[in-house]
Amino acid sequence: MVRERAGSLFWRVCVTNAVVFLLGTLVLVLAPVTVSERPLWSEVVVVSVGAAVIVVLNALLLRSLLRPMDRLTSAMASIDPRHPGQRLDEVGSGPAQPLVRSFNAMLDRLEVERSVSTARALHAQEAERQRISQELHDEVGQSLTAVLLGLKQAIRTAPPEVVEELEQARETTRASLEEVRRISQALRPGVLADLGLVDSLSSLASDLTARTGVVVTRGFGPGLPSLAPETELVVYRVAQEALTNVARHARAERVHLGLTRRGDALVLRVADDGVGIGGAPVGAGVQGMQERAQMVGGRLSVGANEGGGTEVLLDVPLDAPGAAA
Repeated sequence: MVRERAGSLFWRVCVTNAVVFLLGTLVLVLAPVTVSERPLWSEVVVVSVGAAVIVVLNALLLRSLLRPMDRLTSAMASIDPRHPGQRLDEVGSGPAQPLVRSFNAMLDRLEVERSVSTARALHAQEAERQRISQELHDEVGQSLTAVLLGLKQAIRTAPPEVVEELEQARETTRASLEEVRRISQALRPGVLADLGLVDSLSSLASDLTARTGVVVTRGFGPGLPSLAPETELVVYRVAQEALTNVARHARAERVHLGLTRRGDALVLRVADDGVGIGGAPVGAGVQGMQERAQMVGGRLSVGANEGGGTEVLLDVPLDAPGAAA
């Protein structure tokens, strides 16, 4: 098909040049103009003007034929495959319309393939998270629990001079066990199935405050619709990543965590009063949130918060695959 279009364009150029050449030949044949054996200056001027007219006419015709290709090339360079839905306008593209149509079809295929591959990668990631979480809980957690029981027994029979050291070891082990449980819960949000999305988000907020001291205000709208498990997981993971970024980079004192319904969309908002993102490039965390949003037909934006800080907005259409009204 590409060869056919290239050939079509080739023959259009050939026909255009042939038409211009034939017109020029007819003018020279039919016009009452002759050239002497020794051309006069007047004859040179006439021939030069005729040749210039032919060249200009050829250039104008070729420009009208090839200019849409230049516009198409420029438009193709402006397309960002990371932002789905962008298409070239087929109306008024002239000779480039078959190429525009093929380019748009290629974007459709790329978006479908990207969505499928992203979904597979994220599902594999979730499966790996669950496996690691289970191993942390079953292996590391149980081992630390056994160590705690052993230290408790050792404290009862230990000489007084080593009891204090054993107590410190037990506190360190207990803190490590709590950290392992926290990491295990973060890797596999079992609270989603047990508590639901809103309570799970509240748990994330409470955990952030407990670890960092950042005050989290919550704004959960009334009458929130139920969502499919896949969509709930996307909303939870985006909120989790956004709050993690606040704890790591924002140096914020207050954070707002909100979940509301806006028309036919569910909107998650995480806004802080920290240092903001400035001109920092998009990191792997934000890119991961964008890919998760695309899985359920949502749209994620990260920008400056009014009054300073960073605002993360996730819009999930309620009629998208994976969402249930």
